[in-house]
Amino acid sequence: MPFTFQLDILNLILKGILIGIIASAPMGPVGVLCIQRTLNKGRWYGFVTGIGAAVSDLIYAMITGLGMTLIMDLVTNGQNRFFLQIMGSIMLMAFGVYCYRSDPTKKIHATSNKKGTLIHNGITAFLVTFSNPLIIFLFMASFAQFAFVIPPSPLSIGIGYLSIVCGALLWWFGLTWLIDKVRNKFDNNSIVIINRIIGSLVIIFSVIVLVGTIFNLYTFGVY
Repeated sequence: MPFTFQLDILNLILKGILIGIIASAPMGPVGVLCIQRTLNKGRWYGFVTGIGAAVSDLIYAMITGLGMTLIMDLVTNGQNRFFLQIMGSIMLMAFGVYCYRSDPTKKIHATSNKKGTLIHNGITAFLVTFSNPLIIFLFMASFAQFAFVIPPSPLSIGIGYLSIVCGALLWWFGLTWLIDKVRNKFDNNSIVIINRIIGSLVIIFSVIVLVGTIFNLYTFGVY
């Protein structure tokens, strides 16, 4: 079934990109660092900061994927999948509320005036992101909500994780482009606004998916 296979791969890619964006978008320490470096050092220093964060996210995504693979039978069961999606939606909704209410400007620290090399900026961003293992819970919620189960084949595994990285890089590329364009009008209040917009979008998206999942539960009689 070549056509079905292509649809499955496309579905995997789209879900992976969304997960990558959701994992990267909240204004945590590395998000604030990315903005600071973009403003103080230049756009590409900010983007390399995002690349370092994306590498760390990839590692945590692979750990989450390994855990999901170990419970493949549980996840692929129709009824269990619906319940996992509901749990994932609720967890992401809670994360969205936290994101909306948080003030990322409190995490701002003075940065060095020295640019350093691009590699150094990428490595430090990787370490900042990797030092926060709580990100794995965000991946667990995202994997559950999207029923993101990577089939145990080398091609699918590679495409699935590459899609997550592409989603993360797409976010960092867009963010640094935007910050670079409005750098003269950008201040700490702008960071708070971006965080609240992100939180609101995550909440709205989670509610839509939650309602749709519950509707499917009753419509298709999964009980």
